[in-house]
Order: sequence, then C-alpha cells, then structure tokens
Amino acid sequence: MKRVVATGTFDLLHPGHIYYLEKSRALGDELYVIVARDVNVVHKPAPVVPEGQRLCMIRSLAVVDEARLGDTEDMFRPIEEINPDVITLGFNQHFSEDSLRTALRERGIDAEVVRVGACKGPGFTGSRQIMKRILETRCPGWSGETDNTD
Repeated sequence: MKRVVATGTFDLLHPGHIYYLEKSRALGDELYVIVARDVNVVHKPAPVVPEGQRLCMIRSLAVVDEARLGDTEDMFRPIEEINPDVITLGFNQHFSEDSLRTALRERGIDAEVVRVGACKGPGFTGSRQIMKRILETRCPGWSGETDNTD
C-alpha cells in the first residue's frame, strides 16, 4: 500500500482544497490528511473555522482515508506515525520542497515530496475569494481586501 500525506489548514473548504486532495490521493492507495492546529497557523491570519470543525469536514470527504489534527509542538510527529511514501504540498503552501526533504531525511523519514499545481477553472478556488465575496454581498459599505492567502 502506497500512503500519501496531504497537509493544510483547510479553512473555508472550497474546490481548490478538493482538487489538492484528489490529486494527492491519485498518487497512492491511501490518503492521510493532517489538518493544521489553530495555534500552529502563524504564516497567515488565524482560521475562521475552528480546528475540530475543519477536521470533521475533511474526514467527511470520500477521497480521504484518514484525517487527524497536527501536533502542536512537532509537525513531524504525525508524519512519523503515518510513515508515508509521498507527502504532497499545495501550490501555495509556504514550505520549500528542498528544505522539507532535508528535514525529513534528518528525521529518518523516507518520503517523496510532491507539489500539486493550482486548481484552474471557474468558481471559488481559495478562501480569500470566498471571504471577499461574502464581504461584498453581505457587508454594505465594505471596501478592501482580505488577508487570507488560502
């Protein structure tokens, strides 16, 4: 069995997330998803949806075999427990593939790192697009951009 691990915040679940997870699943036989803990999301604004609800949504997807929350202190601990063959990164995740490969080797984790490309097509493919639309349609007088990059 070839195990694949996908990671992410998965705030405001959207077609871009589904695309990432489907492409990740296509790389192996089992898809494990690690959902970022609220306290670990420091590279962008805090999630709107609490971690337990984000985990519940990811677990409900047919493409996902298993989902769990990340570790609050050691991001590699769940990866060590899952022992994947492949780790996927979304097109806009802030990790460097080379730095991640090096860190994995240092931990004795022998997994291929694959970056999944961006979702193309109509509709919402990012949380920022969804939040902007909500503000435009539900908040009269709003003018500005959101900070969320997911």
